[in-house]
Amino acid sequence: MYKDMEKVSNQLYTGLKVLEREDQEMGRGERLKAVTGPLMAWYETSARVLPWRDDPKPYRVWISEIMLQQTRVEAVKPYFERFMNALPDVKDLAKVPEEELLKLWEGLGYYNRARNLKKAAEIMVERYGGRVPSSYEDLLSLPGIGSYTAGAVASIAYGAAVPAVDGNVLRVISRVLADREDITKQSVKKKMEQDVSAVIPKDRPGDFNQALIEIGAIVCVPNGAPKCGECPLDSVCLAKRRGLISEIPYKPPKKVRKKEDRTVLILEFDGKIAIHKRPDQGLLASLYEFPNLEGHIKKEDLAGKLGIPQDRVQVIEQLPQARHIFSHVEWNMIGYRMIIKQKGGLPYLFAEKRELRDKYPLPNAFAAYMKQINADNV
Repeated sequence: MYKDMEKVSNQLYTGLKVLEREDQEMGRGERLKAVTGPLMAWYETSARVLPWRDDPKPYRVWISEIMLQQTRVEAVKPYFERFMNALPDVKDLAKVPEEELLKLWEGLGYYNRARNLKKAAEIMVERYGGRVPSSYEDLLSLPGIGSYTAGAVASIAYGAAVPAVDGNVLRVISRVLADREDITKQSVKKKMEQDVSAVIPKDRPGDFNQALIEIGAIVCVPNGAPKCGECPLDSVCLAKRRGLISEIPYKPPKKVRKKEDRTVLILEFDGKIAIHKRPDQGLLASLYEFPNLEGHIKKEDLAGKLGIPQDRVQVIEQLPQARHIFSHVEWNMIGYRMIIKQKGGLPYLFAEKRELRDKYPLPNAFAAYMKQINADNV
């Protein structure tokens, strides 16, 4: 009459058994509550060692959570350490010049995250004495902090029993419950936050939230087939039982990404490279970039397009093609190196190669061409 609900492959979970009547399935809340024991046991032995976990002070948790938005863990690690060394507390972050902050953030992308960090730090100095607030509601009121980040900081750093539901958690819960609702909808996320709130262990809320996030990151993975054979929740998972893993979670089809052709120029005079600052609003706001033009420009037309007299051009040569994908647009780039004899009248800042590496924040979109410079190929 009963099915064993805890067929986990690792003997560690042998004692964590949940029995379910074949003729009476668990309800939504019961099923999520049944997840808690095996999940926490799995987390204690399987959680990755991460620098922000080793020392979960509020400031470190907050910075790491913002960095991890839209960014892989392995990519974040070196940026996190560098950021902590440069700006070890809220007050340092609040007073750092924006250009220096963006340079620290260079390569992480989504630069408004960094700007919002600074805005939030300024408010923390003004209202909270330079401390990260402990209240979920106070955290939620700060720039750049949504319900997930507020929940993560409050639960991990302060032990508050509040949920932290990100994309990983939405995927895990959707599959455990065989929930076919659109996880991109705020109403669905809100419902799942309520689900988590009802079962979160009051004595270990931070560990529980991190365990849900972790199992979604490394077992019930975002891309590719989930590793159900390694999952301590496999026998509780309704999507697994019903053969719905490939259909859940549900997201509507993505919009077709716009493609743009661009021509990038490494313009050199007297050993220095031309850059200019982008507008304060829009894509890559306030960052520096190499001169670039819409479309793929022919070599013989390039100087004229840039308003450079042909007799000023000393060298012009082709550079490798490159591609960069933003969230809604894709740049397909060709590049040229041009050495000129005079720079008068050109609307650019000419920077030393060392300054490009150490001072001016350039977006990752131009990484292929910055690599050329760093390799002394130009």
